[in-house]
Amino acid sequence: MGVLVINCGSSSVKFAHFGDSESCPRVHGYVEEIGSPASRGQYVVSDHPRQAIPLPSGSDHSTALKAIVDILKGHPKMSDLVIDAVGHRVVHGGQIFSQPVRVGAREVRQIRSLAPLAPVHAEPNALGIEVAMEELPDTPQIAVFDTGFHQSIPPRVHRYAVPEKLYRDHQVRRYGFHGTSHQFVTTEACRILDLAVGDSLLISAHLGNGCSATAVRHGASVDTTMGLTPLEGLPMGTRSGNVDPNLHAYLAAQAGMSLDEITTMLNSESGLLGVSGETNDMRVLSERHAQGCGASKLAIEIFCFRLAREIAGLTVALEGMPHALIFTGGIGENSVLVRQLTLGHLRHLGFELDPAANETHGRDRKGIITHRASSGPCALVVATNEELAIARAARKTLNDH
Repeated sequence: MGVLVINCGSSSVKFAHFGDSESCPRVHGYVEEIGSPASRGQYVVSDHPRQAIPLPSGSDHSTALKAIVDILKGHPKMSDLVIDAVGHRVVHGGQIFSQPVRVGAREVRQIRSLAPLAPVHAEPNALGIEVAMEELPDTPQIAVFDTGFHQSIPPRVHRYAVPEKLYRDHQVRRYGFHGTSHQFVTTEACRILDLAVGDSLLISAHLGNGCSATAVRHGASVDTTMGLTPLEGLPMGTRSGNVDPNLHAYLAAQAGMSLDEITTMLNSESGLLGVSGETNDMRVLSERHAQGCGASKLAIEIFCFRLAREIAGLTVALEGMPHALIFTGGIGENSVLVRQLTLGHLRHLGFELDPAANETHGRDRKGIITHRASSGPCALVVATNEELAIARAARKTLNDH
């Protein structure tokens, strides 16, 4: 079964096509800066050189998606390419969607109805499905939700201590995100460590420009750091993570800031960028850290300490010590310094970093970067692959129905 995976972000579209038994895409690419005069895209067929996607200036999501489908249908090297299903990444499923589903007009309306919970992503996600339905009208469309994996989190964890009517009337609760990634890497970790999924106790740290950590008990998410929106939890590239809830009132009174200004600041001007005053790129910050830059050093220290504190807290939901801690995402997979500092705060849990293995990202040890005692937990690096996970979920959804 050939599956085309589409991931529509607020200003980008990523895509990949997977054959029936392939773990590597036959073709993959992206379009970025959608809506601006600088919109551009590239794609790769197998191991051939990158090629540009022809786009008019200022292309919108619809134009970009149609250009992608035209390439898939018309490229001479893909004349035998079959699209049996389209899998769509959808950021927020609210309380409506707990599993991947085959979507039609009704489900698209429901996804749009969740816009208050995902104002940046709901419309692009819905539009991506609609365009795919128009361009490939006889092809099943499957939506896979970032929040779906976290629907197993119990009420004592996902409810806020606020009046019941806010939950009942406005769905105010913790949802969690990056679910597709957390599910993929914890399953991979079980395979690598020869653990039965049903017996495993794992913590996954997805660290990129957006960051979250999740406790996965016996294959099910039981706690996670993100909440109603992706702003809750860890410090991130440009997001603050947890702050005092009264910060909004304080800044309104003391700094004369509006609600919109404060929300924008917490989402787009905080985190690594806000503390360093320079960049949210962990590679640049690590270079500055090595050069003795105080602001970069502080930004990384806050990032790693808060991450370690949340990881330690997630062990409560596991109801036992973790078998493993997984680092994934762009920072988790590539930052030697972040893993070193974070594990340094977690020695009391039994993690003993192997510096040599950490330097090579555990490549010669199946990703494992700690000295592993027979009874102690290990830490390992597992590359996430959300596109492959979505393709697998789409196949399973069709086969189950």
